[in-house]
Order: sequence, then C-alpha cells, then structure tokens
Amino acid sequence: MFDFILGGFVATALLVYLVYALMRAEEL
Repeated sequence: MFDFILGGFVATALLVYLVYALMRAEEL
C-alpha cells in the first residue's frame, strides 16, 4: 500500500512538473 501511495505522489509530481514546463515554454 505504501508503494502505491509513493507511486501516486511521484506521478503527481511529474505531472505538475510537465504542466509547469509547458507553461514556461509558452511564455518563451
């Protein structure tokens, strides 16, 4: 169960990072 929670947290962090990177790319 802990691995599932940790995996979900990592997936969420990566998703947020991708969205942030896309927003910065649009600004440039």
